[in-house]
Amino acid sequence: MKRLWIFPLVLAAACASCGDSPQDQITIAGSTSFQPFVEMVAEAYEQGHPDVRILVQGGGSTAGVLAVRAGAATVGMVSRGLQPDEKDLSAMVAARDGIAVIVHPSSPLSNLTTDQIRGIFSGTVTDFGELGGPKGPVRPVTREEGSGTRGAFVDLLMGGRAITPAALVQDSNGSMRELIAHDPEAIGYISLGLVDGSVKALNIDGIRPARENVENGSYRLVRPFMFIFNGQLEGTARLFVDFVLSPQGQRMLEQEGLIAAK
Repeated sequence: MKRLWIFPLVLAAACASCGDSPQDQITIAGSTSFQPFVEMVAEAYEQGHPDVRILVQGGGSTAGVLAVRAGAATVGMVSRGLQPDEKDLSAMVAARDGIAVIVHPSSPLSNLTTDQIRGIFSGTVTDFGELGGPKGPVRPVTREEGSGTRGAFVDLLMGGRAITPAALVQDSNGSMRELIAHDPEAIGYISLGLVDGSVKALNIDGIRPARENVENGSYRLVRPFMFIFNGQLEGTARLFVDFVLSPQGQRMLEQEGLIAAK
């Protein structure tokens, strides 16, 4: 299945080079959580550099690793720590992001403990009545295998427990948010930078998922947004990554709800 992600990346890169195209072109692929933020900065960069084309594609953090290794992407996007067998790749932290646990806006819940969240996503808590709310089924929603958001959620919060196979699976932050916005029984998790009024973000152990709490370290569900690549970046790819890490690029990411790299 992993090869299925690489093929469209290669095809897209090849097609983009057909016909009239800018002199310099790079392909960036990977994390669907990081993707919309990189797309936003890439659009601004292209406006100031009309000879540059930046193709930004999703597929998940693991797909980004595979694309970089296969040469289908110059730069990968990863929204989790690198796995031991990925440490041969170079990495730069571009920003930090909280992960918010979200429910339907009508939910009476406002806070869950870490143990309660582990119980929900491991399948041992199955009724909202066990959480202090009115009785009714809890429907956990998770991301797909290979997702950086899922990997970070498991590493940071699950305490060694596996996510129940009964959980519904969504393949992006956007689809997760959309599902939970229309399902009062659902609970899931998305990038804090993508939380909007269509869902409710819950406090965890009494700590609100907010920028100031990520910055002061009191909110613990935080993961890196990283660029990965083989060896040393050069040329257009290096110039773009430097732009993302510049004060201007970091301000743009912060305005969209991310935390600057440190």
